[in-house]
Amino acid sequence: TSFFIGPQQIMDLPQGADAPFSSVLLRAPGIAGDSAANGDLHLRGEHANLQYRINDVLLPEGISGFGLELDPRFVNSLQLITGSLPAQYGFRTAGVVDIQTKSGAFAPGGGFSLYGGSFGTLRPSFEAGGSAGHLSYFVDGSFDHNDLGIENPTNRTAAIHDTTDQSRLFSYWSLVLDHSSRINVMVSASDSRFQVPNTPGLPAGTSPDGMPWLPDSFDSAKLDENQHEQNLYGVITYQKSAGSLDLQLSAFARASSVHFTPDPVGDLYFNGVASDVARKLNSAGLQGDASYLLNDQHTWRAGVMLLNEAVSADSATTVFPVDVNGNPTGPAFTLADRSTLHGLFAGVYLQDEWKISPRLTLNYGARFDVFNSSFDHENQLSPRLNFLFKATDATTLHAGYARYFTPPPVEDVLGSTVARFDGTSNASASDQDDPVRAERSDYFDAGISQKLAPGFSVGLDAYYKRAKNQLDDGLFGQTLILSAFNYARGKIYGVELTGSYTRGGFSTYLNLAHSVAEGRDWISSQFLFAPADLAHVKDHWIFLDHDQALTGSGGASYHWDESHGSTRIYADVLYGSGLRNDATAADGSNLPNGGTVPAYHTVNLGAEQSFKAGENRLWKIRLDVVNLTDEIYELRDGSGVGVNAAQYGMRRGFFGSVGYSF
Repeated sequence: TSFFIGPQQIMDLPQGADAPFSSVLLRAPGIAGDSAANGDLHLRGEHANLQYRINDVLLPEGISGFGLELDPRFVNSLQLITGSLPAQYGFRTAGVVDIQTKSGAFAPGGGFSLYGGSFGTLRPSFEAGGSAGHLSYFVDGSFDHNDLGIENPTNRTAAIHDTTDQSRLFSYWSLVLDHSSRINVMVSASDSRFQVPNTPGLPAGTSPDGMPWLPDSFDSAKLDENQHEQNLYGVITYQKSAGSLDLQLSAFARASSVHFTPDPVGDLYFNGVASDVARKLNSAGLQGDASYLLNDQHTWRAGVMLLNEAVSADSATTVFPVDVNGNPTGPAFTLADRSTLHGLFAGVYLQDEWKISPRLTLNYGARFDVFNSSFDHENQLSPRLNFLFKATDATTLHAGYARYFTPPPVEDVLGSTVARFDGTSNASASDQDDPVRAERSDYFDAGISQKLAPGFSVGLDAYYKRAKNQLDDGLFGQTLILSAFNYARGKIYGVELTGSYTRGGFSTYLNLAHSVAEGRDWISSQFLFAPADLAHVKDHWIFLDHDQALTGSGGASYHWDESHGSTRIYADVLYGSGLRNDATAADGSNLPNGGTVPAYHTVNLGAEQSFKAGENRLWKIRLDVVNLTDEIYELRDGSGVGVNAAQYGMRRGFFGSVGYSF
């Protein structure tokens, strides 16, 4: 199942090409939103587990995900592929974000723009593309400054201490070697700095010398926590086409780092612990893919992927010594910790696309995956089977089964020794820390797409997943760095309804999705959880914290060309029934993820006018209104498994841009 987004669809969304990449994906079916700061997206009841590809090459993961690193400006086309994936897709299996970039060979030229508006937003950007002989190139860069980098923990219009500065640069180069081969190179770099927003009025805590503070002696609105994220990746690809054989071989590398710095006094005062945490991830790998057209009925595909990762984690945690009741017994002191984790992932696949008849296609195959790391050693053979039946020229049905093997993200696995903090204000209720395991699952998917009239189509898709060692992750403690853990069992199921209509310059779409995601029995990283919650989840199914029962998106746009330029107007809406939070049972005990935050919807409007300034030269003026009704809505309320703070969605914002293209 795939959902297509092109450049025109991006321009018909709030903030257009200046929107965060995660905001673009929110308009696809089955995706529930979460914190935009680290690009959290939940597709079909999964936490992340998305695979990103650019020009058919897998991007190795970073610590903070791709929500902030990628820029819609360099996207020529985007497909979100979900369901029962064929054998060529492994590693991350909730879905594939497949991006094809712009190319200077087919769209030479460039431009620059200045975008700004509410919350101190200022975003200059540029792009340029062209060719010289056999070499073509495309370069895109931007700088973002605003005062709402991380979701506001209060319902106020403006957050306190929430400024962010983000820089991005992407380049794509292609050199044609001969009539059947070429070399492509991609390089991307990003740097993001965040202030962690504050919640005023937090209650008094304990002083750094172990003595109680006087009330109001420290203001929580003046805390100074910060996070710095850097990402760099490069890919070089050789492509060859020789008759019935197509071949692609790629080498890639990535460096990613996150550094959280606490308020050294304030964090001790309010939390009893101040953690300075730095993680660095270096990865490199190879990917080879080949397809061979055997005859009119069979196309064979085969491939291999190798990915090696190394993660270093450095922390300096300032804590108090405490007695058995948790009361400080002396002055604060610092515990330093350093650990290094390694992970090696390898996979091979073979599949056949068999056109049994002009209307029936069978795609079958298998892949074998191996995961070896500092904490886990596993492998699995995974069969895949998919049918596509074109019942009529207007009706297409599909059904499939996939066995999945999903290794844990090495960068999200804790490497510290839990017992080191026994007898301190950072002690866990339990020292049990079983290693995180790879998830193994069976996935079933079936659906139908129907063309009701020219330009008018609808689709219905249902899915069911049952998992062993269901992977999940969350934010524990004060840092904005995820930690991974497993449920012994997991089950996720749901249904999606999509519809779209296009005629002339008018287009509209609607996506509705229902999802249920549950897990039972935490079997790794148990020290992260309260003993009572651990006991409850051992014998009860609970909803996953990112489960959202109902998710919807829809919009309409109109675009018309005139002799002097063109005009574009749009309106769209997002709906969520609410992510999970904790609830209270009748006996007063806590029910992890037993409730939901209130449902919400946001309405967005925008318009863009372009003016011709000569041949292939345009001025563009754009206006966007995000959250038109100034809806006050919670994404999180601070409770739930792996939820460390409340988060409110952005209040009403007015944004505008002026751009020039040539």
